[in-house]
Amino acid sequence: TVAALRLQTLERHLTAMASDFSCPLPTKEALQRYASECEHADDEMLTIVVLGASGDLAKKKIYPVLWALFRDGLIPKNANILGYARSELSNADLVEHVKKYIKDKEQPAKLQEFYDGLKYVAGDYEKPEAFQKLTKEMEKVESCSPKVNRIFYLALPPSVFEPVTANIHGNCMSKTGWNRVIVEKPFGRDSETFASLAKHIGKFFKEEELYRIDHYLGKEMVQNLLVLRFANRVFNPLWNRDNIQAVQITFKEPFGTQGRGGYFDEFGIIRDVMQNHLLQVLSIVAMEQPKSTNADDIRKEKVKVLKDIPELKLEDVVLGQYVANPIPGVEESSMGYLDDKTVPKGSRTPTFATARLLINNKRWKGVPFILRCGKALNERKAEIRIQFKDEAADLFPGTVRNEIVFRIQPNEAIYLKMIMKEPGMGFRTTQSELDLSYNSRYSGWVLPDAYERLVLDVIQGNQLHFVRSDELAEAWRIFTPALHKIDKGAIEPTPYPFGSRGPPESDEVIRKWGYEYTRYEWPADVAKDKQ
Repeated sequence: TVAALRLQTLERHLTAMASDFSCPLPTKEALQRYASECEHADDEMLTIVVLGASGDLAKKKIYPVLWALFRDGLIPKNANILGYARSELSNADLVEHVKKYIKDKEQPAKLQEFYDGLKYVAGDYEKPEAFQKLTKEMEKVESCSPKVNRIFYLALPPSVFEPVTANIHGNCMSKTGWNRVIVEKPFGRDSETFASLAKHIGKFFKEEELYRIDHYLGKEMVQNLLVLRFANRVFNPLWNRDNIQAVQITFKEPFGTQGRGGYFDEFGIIRDVMQNHLLQVLSIVAMEQPKSTNADDIRKEKVKVLKDIPELKLEDVVLGQYVANPIPGVEESSMGYLDDKTVPKGSRTPTFATARLLINNKRWKGVPFILRCGKALNERKAEIRIQFKDEAADLFPGTVRNEIVFRIQPNEAIYLKMIMKEPGMGFRTTQSELDLSYNSRYSGWVLPDAYERLVLDVIQGNQLHFVRSDELAEAWRIFTPALHKIDKGAIEPTPYPFGSRGPPESDEVIRKWGYEYTRYEWPADVAKDKQ
């Protein structure tokens, strides 16, 4: 029975504790009393271990996400949250670190309950005995449940992935429930390093236990792409080379490396953004309809389309590196990339990249997929632009192409640029839009953070929005040859001013590839959101 299992579990844990602390073994009556106290506990218990708990990612993102899920009742009430890192911190120290980044404090009693439940264990990443200590700490808080599930969130630098995964497998896995491991990018630097990492992790964990996180797959508009494409009849007959001229996927940040250039310099903008976030978006835009919404069916179609993409050629790449361009009120603009003291002197690492990929299949052959990303640009924006071909029968001269725009961030929206008759006398044409802006259509709705969705998916065992190993292998196949040549200096990054659109060569080559820029004036009340 459940009660008997709990009693056995308690006896095992308390016997171990008695041995560890050289104290007498609890009596049978004491064990029965403990079991009675746990009688109303759930049959399953969840433990979440944040490895790298003292680092920036954990403090700024993971713990605030766990709080949001806890606040909304999306984490089991009996869940345990343990932090693990090398830093010598107490539970109270960890809470003080986390408090700075918890913005929502409208439920102080519940927030304090969350803080009270946070535990911390200090230990080395390479020593098995340190992970054995972590396991004992987990078992102390898990003793009431006969079935324990564990999530291990690796908020760690890649340099310690191998010893940590080996030690988790050898010392920390639950023997009574499931185990899941969340892995953050970067997933290697190229095909060879990814293959080595995948082989190592594959020795210890099955694919269904691994959750490789790409937070772009948790964004509202990216998740909406599947529904928009395959639940709306109007799009299907248009979604092909016969109607679409070009696809442009853009990621822009208005700030530079902000003192973290040393880390960024190891990877550059292609590895940091294009090879993962933008390529994942491309695969959803271009994939064929899956058999079902099952995670493996969808990921299978994503892999198929990636296999149809040839290796990136250097002649299809424009690189840039930002330089100082003082802007009033923007302190960082007075520093170029090379002025960041953490960046190696004379670095040629690109902070901007534009690239063209082609898909050699029946649906997309000849259509350029243009990926563009950069730091220190003129705005913060991530979007997808599907530009249609020119109207064959030019009944109204001077009209411009139709375009569907998916605004991923900020101010999520979908809008279709189209040609209309200008109101009033006469028969002049003007460009207008069919506009679905989330701010107005879904006013009052709260869109969850991408990480909140993804961590909840892990708890629920849903791998739909996570990256499979074969997807990553194809992604690295596409980019590795060009990246190796770029690393050796084959392309000199073009300097561009902080706060600009990037190198002028980028816009020039995008026009050459067939995408047509058009000037568009939004109404004053929506212009701020849509520019």
